[in-house]
This record gives sequence, C-alpha cells and structure tokens, in this order.
Amino acid sequence: MALVVAGIVVLDCAEPEKLAAFYRELLDAEESHVSANRVEIRSADGMRMAFRRDANATPPSWPRPENSLQAHLDFVVEDLDAAERKVVALGGRPLEAKDAPGPYEERGCADPAGHSFTLMTNRTAAPKLG
Repeated sequence: MALVVAGIVVLDCAEPEKLAAFYRELLDAEESHVSANRVEIRSADGMRMAFRRDANATPPSWPRPENSLQAHLDFVVEDLDAAERKVVALGGRPLEAKDAPGPYEERGCADPAGHSFTLMTNRTAAPKLG
C-alpha cells in the first residue's frame, strides 16, 4: 500500500471563495470541502485543487524574475481560443509571453489572484527555455 495516496495543488490567496469559483467554472469541477480558510474542488477527471486563505498573499510576478513562479499549472485543452475566452470571461487574463519553440501550442494566463497557468493543446509540451 502506498504511503501517500493522494496529492492536491494548493494556492494561497486572499479570497479563496472567489478563486475557487474561478477554477470550479474553468474546470467544470465541484466543491468537495469548504471551511473558514480553505475551499477544495475536484474535477470530473479527479484533479484536486485547494485555495487557502492568506491575507498577506502576494501574486506571482511572472515573467519577471523576482517572486516569479510560486506554482505552475498546465491545463490540456482542445481549443486554445475558446479556453482563453473562458478564462477572460471568468476574470482571468492572458499573459504576454513569447511563443514557445517547436510544434506545441500553449498560452500563458493568470487567474484573478495572479497565479500563472498554461493552456496547452498537447500533454507533452516542449520544455520552457529561459
């Protein structure tokens, strides 16, 4: 029997309820746990995320080097344009970045609290350069 049986991505933020709503809609997920300082969601394919209240949370500054990546999420999508429109409609924003080299398409985005993530059309992406 495995010692660790599950993993979960946890993002610190000032307003976990609002950030959980963003990702719940983006991933078509359901809330699985709610407490005063934490909201957890689970997507239909089993991906688990949690959002923990931290009144002093500072948004990452990617692509600037200081405080750049506290965590990074990749989401596989079938239609980059449609996924990016949904991100914007939910309060997120696209991040300006150079196109990744090679045949893989991906777009950088940020959630409403400033955490960066990537929308990609292929699970096996080329390694980031720089």
